[in-house]
Amino acid sequence: MRNPIGTHIQVWSATWSADDVRRTAEKASDCGYDYLELPVRDPHSLEIEGIAKALQDNNMFCCTPFLHTKETDIGSEDKSIAAKGEALMLDALSAARDMGSKHITGPSHTCLAKHDVMRSDAGRRNAIEVLQRVAERASEMGLSLNFECLNRYESNFSTTCAEALEMIEAIGRDNCFVHLDTFHMNIEEPDPVAAIKRAGDRLGYFHLADNYRGYLGTGSIDFQSIFRALRDVNYEGPIALEVFSSAITNPVHSARLAIWRDTWSDSIDMAQHAMQFIRCQMDTADRRIDAALQTEVAR
Repeated sequence: MRNPIGTHIQVWSATWSADDVRRTAEKASDCGYDYLELPVRDPHSLEIEGIAKALQDNNMFCCTPFLHTKETDIGSEDKSIAAKGEALMLDALSAARDMGSKHITGPSHTCLAKHDVMRSDAGRRNAIEVLQRVAERASEMGLSLNFECLNRYESNFSTTCAEALEMIEAIGRDNCFVHLDTFHMNIEEPDPVAAIKRAGDRLGYFHLADNYRGYLGTGSIDFQSIFRALRDVNYEGPIALEVFSSAITNPVHSARLAIWRDTWSDSIDMAQHAMQFIRCQMDTADRRIDAALQTEVAR
């Protein structure tokens, strides 16, 4: 099992100018990472050419998370707000492509916020209509759309794998996939392993974080079962470390995610530990599969 392994830029830096990306790419590459997650939620502020060059110089690529605010929520009942969101998404696609990304990730189907009401049917219809058009444009650019299932405190739209699969079916485009995250699954899925298996070949992207976003393996999440499930469904896509700490993460984003304390403070130590942990879990999952195959052959 050899998936591309990445790390979110905010494991290292609160901002992602071209210089920030270059410094981060150098450090992350030294730790063994293949790519960086670089958000494109504000595509007009990105130093696209410089970022692309910084990644290329360090033999790295990027995947590009995108999310909406309430002002650009494509699932709003107000079609003018949905239209703003669609225009922003199309700009984000162009930025992602020009930085060398092949995957749009994150909650691009919803806005990151605490909601007090359920998503309305009209809002869902608006989002599906927008995403059908956006997916077609993304396909022309060679991009996949991977919709992240956020927890109930950050979204009211497709919080589980089953709901995301229903949404993808409604969109009806081949380049749409599910993005699962161990942190969110720990809250919303009765059985995270079953969710991974339910996603199957529609699983397009995967995030790793422990239940409190600290060092992998030091919380309550059963990562051994998670990696076994990924191996069982033959998942070969990107896997990214997405852990946040108020010591590093952009303060605005920390507030959105309710990160009120330093869950860790040393980026290099965190990243090195995570890489070692991920590789160990992958190796263990592979050995389990190999042992099962040998037992089957022996029979």
